[in-house]
Amino acid sequence: MGKSFHDDVLDGALNILKNNVTRMTVCHTEPTTYTEAITTYELADVTIDSSDFTNADGDSSGRKTTVGSQAAVVIDNSGTATHIALVDVSNTKLLAVTTCNSQGLTLGNAVTFPAFDFEFTDPT
Repeated sequence: MGKSFHDDVLDGALNILKNNVTRMTVCHTEPTTYTEAITTYELADVTIDSSDFTNADGDSSGRKTTVGSQAAVVIDNSGTATHIALVDVSNTKLLAVTTCNSQGLTLGNAVTFPAFDFEFTDPT
């Protein structure tokens, strides 16, 4: 017997990100808590909102949300960027983490967060 989800089901999860993420940070180590994402491992951060997310069909199946790029974000701490974290500041939640291209960042310079996506494929 086959399995399926309506796009609304997959969008429900993606909309948690779209409607609740208020800050994106780049970190030098994978954060596993809100505090690590915004303080302990944070190298740079930028305020974002629902307009920075676009839900669409997945690349091969399912659904995805694309997080738009953010240019000229001031670097708060020097270090090597390895992860990007999406957080809900109002509710002090770490909602998602992904890897990024490793890049050395220097305090006071600027960095561009590239666009990236989170994708749920259709069940099989």
